[in-house]
Amino acid sequence: MLVEFRVKNFRSLRDEQVLSLVASKDKTLQDTHTLSTGIKAAPALLCSAVIYGANASGKSNLIQALQYMRGVVLESATIVQPGQTYAVQSFRLDATFANQPTEFEITFILKGVRYQYGFAMTPQRIVSEHLLVYKAFKPQRWFERHFDDQTGKDVYDFSSSLKGAKSLWEEATRPNALFLSTAVQLNSEALRPVFDWLTNSLVIFNERAQLDQRTSLQMLQQEKGRKQICDFLAAADISITNIEVVIRKMPGQTIRFVDLAAGTTEVHSAEVEEPEFRFSHATEQGQAVFDLMDESNGTRNLLFLAGPVLNILENGLTLVVDEIDTSLHTLLVRELVRLFHQPEVNTNGAQLIFTTHDTSLLDAPDLFRRDQVWFVEKDRDQASTLVTLSEFSPRKNEAIERGYLQGRYGGLPFLDHNLGLSTDGAR
Repeated sequence: MLVEFRVKNFRSLRDEQVLSLVASKDKTLQDTHTLSTGIKAAPALLCSAVIYGANASGKSNLIQALQYMRGVVLESATIVQPGQTYAVQSFRLDATFANQPTEFEITFILKGVRYQYGFAMTPQRIVSEHLLVYKAFKPQRWFERHFDDQTGKDVYDFSSSLKGAKSLWEEATRPNALFLSTAVQLNSEALRPVFDWLTNSLVIFNERAQLDQRTSLQMLQQEKGRKQICDFLAAADISITNIEVVIRKMPGQTIRFVDLAAGTTEVHSAEVEEPEFRFSHATEQGQAVFDLMDESNGTRNLLFLAGPVLNILENGLTLVVDEIDTSLHTLLVRELVRLFHQPEVNTNGAQLIFTTHDTSLLDAPDLFRRDQVWFVEKDRDQASTLVTLSEFSPRKNEAIERGYLQGRYGGLPFLDHNLGLSTDGAR
């Protein structure tokens, strides 16, 4: 379960910003909207969080920061080559920050243990890295690494709590690679859970990581999975009673490179498999069968989101979606959120975090607690700031949507009402 994410000096996120899923002491909707952890420092975490902000406010940068951190963990020891630089972008509109490191830190709970892992980086190298493990109230600092400008070398400090070939892992860690990633590649059993949580338990969908249709397709080809997806769509009030998938072999082509240097290729005829979907609809007035293109964009998007979401709920993963309202109708978004708020469905502590422009969700009955709603806005320096609705202490029955649209909580663009007018008022 995600506890919090911190980022500093990444794109428009100049100052340190913190997205926290630690539930406040508010008892509202506690049984459905929060997850018990059994940990005194963070006894309850939120099942979901929604982030609002104007276009270019920085809310997508927050998702990209989380995605970037995950990517460095996944690739720094394997795909990134020695001497290769990163395309990480610092805050460029302030000379003080332009050449400073970008910092990431994430805290999560896995099997009752709290982990706090972070690193700082420049395009050229990792400049610091640390891991704290809370097996008791007092943390164990398993390792800490920092770059010494005087010697031009990395300095490591290890705890006896971290077991394994630490000297070997240290020597193998390149300046532009993470120690965590390198140690896992060299079979560190102690650090493997941290690496796996970051790379497998954190699922991110945005314009850079599109939804994969294969999960839903594989589930639809099994009786249990097909029923789960149909039930999922029925919960969203879609009248689909059954989905049949027929795999047909179609004529296609394969391309093989004959000479990579010359760029010559050979083209061969081959059969490719294409799935055909048949949707059975039933209403009080009758029944009918439709193909995929007969269904609305919202239904198609929900269909291919169903597989990953059901997998995330079943395995207690954390789902992060940028601009969720671009693919789903507002009523479908509400039903998706409510799935994460149903203890009988969300039995393993899954979480949903998403950005949206859909302000109607703010006043949907019992959809969110105050601490689940976040706003991002840019100041006059073009630096983004993240703040939770709880900090504004809204009244119990306050119309949140209207207050947001009036600019009461921030998250709205700065508008020049004289735009397009001359000084004398003429257009």
